Amino acid sequence: MCRYITRPAVSEQRLSLTAQGKVRYQLKTPYRDGTTHVIFEPLDFISRLAALVPKPRVNLTRYHGVFAPNSQHRALVTPARRGRGNKATVAASEVTPVASHAAMSWAQRLKRVFDIDIETCRVCGGSMKVIACIEDPLVIKTILTHLRGKTLVVERARLPESRAPPQGDLFS
Repeated sequence: MCRYITRPAVSEQRLSLTAQGKVRYQLKTPYRDGTTHVIFEPLDFISRLAALVPKPRVNLTRYHGVFAPNSQHRALVTPARRGRGNKATVAASEVTPVASHAAMSWAQRLKRVFDIDIETCRVCGGSMKVIACIEDPLVIKTILTHLRGKTLVVERARLPESRAPPQGDLFS
């Protein structure tokens, strides 16, 4: 099942370049007229591939029956118990709509995305709070220069070097 879900839109084994630099795609089964290969200009091929990418925030899976979003019985069959037939609990009704859609703070985003917890002390594990947010580059440079003068070791997060995905096998 996982292999089926993660399969690419185009088989790389049937994809090749011609001597003229055009993209040749071998069809899995020949057309009725006997066509076994389709030849594209490289830009045309890329545009056709891009057409296969879905638009952002569009559901690709449509649910019908009890799994449909407006089904009266959806709350009974889904693990999250969400749906039209779900009776709101008292605790959920006390939460205001503004509080339920409150945006994450930038500290929470750092923790979630980069696993950088700026609200917990690295030395003692105690709680810390943000007292200022300095965005002026000149002030930041002054502070860092001052801290380097005091021989404070600043640990930098070491990220792996960026690299493009291997594409040497794409057209061979």
